[in-house]
Amino acid sequence: MASERGQGTVEWIGLVCVVSLLLVGVPAVGMRVPGADLGRSIAQRILCAVELADGCGDEPRLIATYGDEVGRLVRRHMPTIGFEAGSRAVPVDYRRCRETSCGDAPEDGLVHRTDERLPVTAFTHVMDCRAAAREASEAAGIDCSGERAGRIYISYLLFFANSATLRGVPIVGDEGEHKDDWESVEVRINPDGSVDERASSHDGYNYSLQDFDWGSDAGIGVLNDLAEDLGARHPNGWGPETGLLLVSGGSHAGNVAGAPRGTRFTPGRRVHLIPLEPIAADEHATFTVVPPWLKEVWRDPEAEGTG
Repeated sequence: MASERGQGTVEWIGLVCVVSLLLVGVPAVGMRVPGADLGRSIAQRILCAVELADGCGDEPRLIATYGDEVGRLVRRHMPTIGFEAGSRAVPVDYRRCRETSCGDAPEDGLVHRTDERLPVTAFTHVMDCRAAAREASEAAGIDCSGERAGRIYISYLLFFANSATLRGVPIVGDEGEHKDDWESVEVRINPDGSVDERASSHDGYNYSLQDFDWGSDAGIGVLNDLAEDLGARHPNGWGPETGLLLVSGGSHAGNVAGAPRGTRFTPGRRVHLIPLEPIAADEHATFTVVPPWLKEVWRDPEAEGTG
C-alpha cells in the first residue's frame, strides 16, 4: 500500500506538471485559449506548490508593500545563500526564534528550513531614489543625494540567533560570542539597468574575499580609502551582481564573489522574504546589537559602516 501511494504521488505530480506546462505553453505558440490568463495564473501556482518553494507565496506581500514593479524586483534579486562548511546556523524570523536551538539546520546540502521546521528568512528594505519616487523617499528620511539619485537599493537583512566565531571550541567559552546578529546583502540597481551587490562583513561592506578588506572589516575608513585608491578593493564594497551571498561560519560575515566554502546552500527563491518597514515602524523588540532600522545604512544606502 505504501508503494502504491508513492507511485500515485509521483504520477499525480507528473500529470499536474504536464497540465500546467500546457496551460502556460499553449498561448506561447499563438493559440488563443479562453481564460488563458487565469489558466497561466493557476498553472504557476500549481507549479510553485509542486516545487515546494518557501518563497513562492511572498510576492503578494512584497507587492502590497513596495508596488508591483519593485515588489517583483525584490523577489527576483534575492541571492542564493552559500554557508561555510561546518556551520549550522541559518537566518530566521527573530519574532519566532531567538535561540540556536531553533535557528540551526542540517550541515550539508540544500537547506530551506531549520531543524525546528522554521523557514530560512530574510527581511527586506527598499530605498527608491528614482525621479518618480525620490520625493516620497526623501520625505521618509532616505538620502537620495549625489550618486544615489536614479538608483533603487534593496537590502536583504538576515537575523541569526547569535554570533560566535569560535563556536564549538570548548576552551574558548563565551569569548567572541554575543546573542543576536544582524547581517545583510545589498543590491543596487543602476539607471542603465546594471546591478551591483555587496555584503556586510564585521564593521563594513565587502565584495570578495580577495579584496583588501582589513580596513572595511575593522571600520577604519583611511585604510578603506587607501585600498580603493590602489585598486585593491571594490569601491565601498560594490561590484557586479553575482546572485550569491557567501556566509562565514560563526561570525556570519559575508561576501558575494568567489568560490563557495561548503556544499550547504539555500536558493534565493526558497528564502522567505518579509518587508521590514511595516515592522520597524512599530517595533519594540530589543537586541544586544543595533537593529537595522537604527543603523545609518537604513537611511543612507551608500553608508560605509554597518553600525
